[in-house]
Amino acid sequence: MKIPAKQLLFPAATGALMVAAWYAWHARLPEDSRFLLPTPDLVIAALREHREVLAVATLNTVKGALIGFGLAVVISTATALTLSLAKWIRASLYPYLMILQMTPIIVIAPMLVLWVGPGLKSVAVITFLISFFPMVVNTTQGLLATDRNLLELFRMQRATPWQEILHLRVPAAMPGFFTGLRIAAVLAPIGAIVGDYTAGSSAGDGGGLGFRVIIYASQAKYPALFATAGIGCALGFVFTAAVVSFSWLALHRWHDSYERRDH
Repeated sequence: MKIPAKQLLFPAATGALMVAAWYAWHARLPEDSRFLLPTPDLVIAALREHREVLAVATLNTVKGALIGFGLAVVISTATALTLSLAKWIRASLYPYLMILQMTPIIVIAPMLVLWVGPGLKSVAVITFLISFFPMVVNTTQGLLATDRNLLELFRMQRATPWQEILHLRVPAAMPGFFTGLRIAAVLAPIGAIVGDYTAGSSAGDGGGLGFRVIIYASQAKYPALFATAGIGCALGFVFTAAVVSFSWLALHRWHDSYERRDH
């Protein structure tokens, strides 16, 4: 995929303006309050100073994010396939999925610590809970939005329910599946950081970025805190870019939206 120069130039120019505004805002603050908004050069210096600790924390956060994200992909796909089978199944299960989604993570975290222990397991479960719902909703919607004419054609040919699902509904649901996957990719690093903040553990260098947030905030190391936030943001971009690339590989040869872009 060739990226037009304008698509690179405009974000770069906007970024430069935002950095300039950042410095200008910092300069206008009272001198005794400037430590609350460290400038980009201080953040970069803190990133260099704490690079080893932050590298370990980033690796631990990535582990939790990948495990939770992977579980969300597998279980949400299986759940969506189950929900698509019949209305009575959706009516029976959907309210409980909503309850699971609406329950605040901060309430679930202490229970997870008791059930599975602090650290990676709890972080992965929290990441799973945050990533699961958008995936199951979008995949189910894609499975149910299959063209009625094609459904009738399959039934006229006496296709079995599983043939209908595997050869018609699943391909038709791929755009919806990847939409949910992109949303979950953004949420997975956030879920891992929140999980580490609420249920993580530093035992054996097991602390992730959420744990570093607690440490740096308590020590008033604000440049390091901003550096940690920047790494968390970068992880979201990496996860999303990976999903977008995978989506393009899977859909660009046949899905209409990609065909229109190519022309």
